[in-house]
Amino acid sequence: MNLTFSDILFRLLTAMFISLVVGLERERTHRPAGLRTHMLVSLGACVAMITGVMIWHQYAYVMGGSFDVNRLGAQVVSGVGFLGAGTIIREGNSIKGLTTAASLWACACMGLTAGAGYYDIALLCAACVFVTLTVFETIQHHMPGFETYYTNIELCCKADALEEAMDALRITSSRYHANMQEFTYYPEGGCYRICFKVCFSTSQAAVRSDWFTRELAALPCFLPAKPRPQTADV
Repeated sequence: MNLTFSDILFRLLTAMFISLVVGLERERTHRPAGLRTHMLVSLGACVAMITGVMIWHQYAYVMGGSFDVNRLGAQVVSGVGFLGAGTIIREGNSIKGLTTAASLWACACMGLTAGAGYYDIALLCAACVFVTLTVFETIQHHMPGFETYYTNIELCCKADALEEAMDALRITSSRYHANMQEFTYYPEGGCYRICFKVCFSTSQAAVRSDWFTRELAALPCFLPAKPRPQTADV
């Protein structure tokens, strides 16, 4: 039986909904691929599967049933990898974006499932993915022996020592397995002020953060951090 317009519409809407759930969570945490990216991946996968199903219904009698409806879907599962790779970022010794890449791949699979008409499987998978991204993130950060510790660091260096300071930051952060975030630097009074937030997600994170800060402050390429200039009240 050929798919009707209402069948196609319902499958597309299901694909949009299941990816909406995952995309909202990724958008909330400011990941490289957010709401619209996840929805587009799921919709594209859904369309590919619907097309495969419709081609089979239309030409199965000509081909003698030899047409594989999963052929287009298989290409989606393998081809979406390039999009996931674009969300993976390497910063020093740490790699970010693997979870977002995995969620994109999962959305593609859920879109294929919705396109094939297995709505219950697609919705159940969307719920499992959402729980994995939210609940298990909290569990991961509270596992025995592990903690997540954030601290803001500000450093100053001479203008001609900026490159040396950047190399020192990269080497030191790699040694301490420190994940630097929100990194920025700007000229200020003949020097450069370097500001960033650092995250430790390892055993004794608070202690490692203290060692990391002390070692950076002791490096000769850095100067004592100057107080920020105060703006006059109007």
